[in-house]
Amino acid sequence: MGIKPYLITKSLTPENQETPINFIKGDIVNYKLFYRRNHFSYPNFLTSFYFLPIEGLVRFPKVFSLQEIRVLPSKTVKVILECAGNKRELFNPKVFGEQWGKGAISQGKWKGTPLSALLQYTGLLETAKEIVFEGYDFGERTDTNQQYHFSRSLPLEIALHPDTIIAYEYNDQPIPFKHGYPLRLIVPGWYAMASVKWIKKITVIDHEFTGPFQAIDYVYYPNRDSDIGKIPVTTINLNSTIQKPLNLQVLNTGNHTIEGIAWTGRGKVLKVEISLDGGRTWEAAKIFLSTENYSWVRWIYEWQVTEKGEYMIISKAIDSEGRMQPNEPIWNRKGYGYNAIDKIEVKVE
Repeated sequence: MGIKPYLITKSLTPENQETPINFIKGDIVNYKLFYRRNHFSYPNFLTSFYFLPIEGLVRFPKVFSLQEIRVLPSKTVKVILECAGNKRELFNPKVFGEQWGKGAISQGKWKGTPLSALLQYTGLLETAKEIVFEGYDFGERTDTNQQYHFSRSLPLEIALHPDTIIAYEYNDQPIPFKHGYPLRLIVPGWYAMASVKWIKKITVIDHEFTGPFQAIDYVYYPNRDSDIGKIPVTTINLNSTIQKPLNLQVLNTGNHTIEGIAWTGRGKVLKVEISLDGGRTWEAAKIFLSTENYSWVRWIYEWQVTEKGEYMIISKAIDSEGRMQPNEPIWNRKGYGYNAIDKIEVKVE
């Protein structure tokens, strides 16, 4: 049996661990290697008595059992979940927060019932504006010294999208407890803070939700010392990661395959370019386009190197809306949404 990769530990309380993204092959990440992002300790509740209430500005408040949800029409979507803080350690100047490398991202198949199908049973009042999802996970925030459940809202447009699902399976198995069992919201195309785990209740409201994980965290603050210009974190940015070779690896002269992934929360990745001279010139990588709407694409570039020395390898993705990865990230003081061109260095000897 070959040696297998492990999660990369960032913190233990709460548990935050990265996917070993350099060693992930294919499009499906086994749940054992799916990154773990928590704000609090894991919740404690009895799943045998689990019910999901939908309340607030609905015509018919209803409490769904797991059995009721599982017999409703289902949908399976292959979705990237990327922590908004993925690659935070690469920001310069440095920012405070969990110092994620390149592995706070994973992908797999989620099966569940579209939220819109559940809401057909409850209806929505005309005054409805947002839908709030509260998780069972809770704890004290250091900035307020108060306890909160992890809660987030979605605007109706996103919440009612047919691919926004209340998921109960991951890769054809019940969702593992550490990833949200028994029910997890899946919001394709948005950073993963939107995909609330261990859903406790769903509430429809007529105003902008101002919980701390919406109004304080997961907000881009472009200024170090003020909140001027702040905007919410929503859609995943266009991005790419070089998986092979490893950063600072020593190689022999000869033929080498450079490979990686590229992804975006809006549109499609159409092209990945590689530079081997610090960004002066670029060549197209071979890209394996996906028929899925929300999955990453894989790419490879065959590199024949005859001269010894140190090389910088750079990857840059380009999408269907004409966007390309920037040379530098948009700095923000909480370190969200890093998506600058990816760089590694290797030595050939």
